[in-house]
Amino acid sequence: MRIQHIDAAIARLFQRHAHFWHRQSLGVLFLWFGLLKPFGHDTTTSIVAHTIYWGSSEVWVQVLGWWEVTIGLCLIYRPLVRVALLLLLIRLPGILLAFAYHPQVCFEAFPFAPTPEGQYLIKDLAIFVATASIAGSVRERSTKEQRR
Repeated sequence: MRIQHIDAAIARLFQRHAHFWHRQSLGVLFLWFGLLKPFGHDTTTSIVAHTIYWGSSEVWVQVLGWWEVTIGLCLIYRPLVRVALLLLLIRLPGILLAFAYHPQVCFEAFPFAPTPEGQYLIKDLAIFVATASIAGSVRERSTKEQRR
């Protein structure tokens, strides 16, 4: 009986706070990885920048970095979660095109052995789905903690 009470308390804790924690952690992730690019740290996002065939890839890495920072800020500030989803949706074709245009860079052995660059892009797809899930719950009545 004691285990059931503990389990119920944990479930209530997650129900009350999980969307907030999820949204904040994704926001921080985007801020962190996004800021690496404008400050000159090489990341695997350059594959998406090399998929865009107009302008220099160095400029596109900067643009993508600040784009990710904007997504992160929109995720952290709850009223802008749908803006984050829109920004991710706009970025989605670049992710998918990178797989199509650069399969040799994305996979060691297609489709089961992605390279680090391919893993990064797959992670971006998972984050897109997670953000869509969060955005779908924005209109739900929420507790005070979830509104933050």
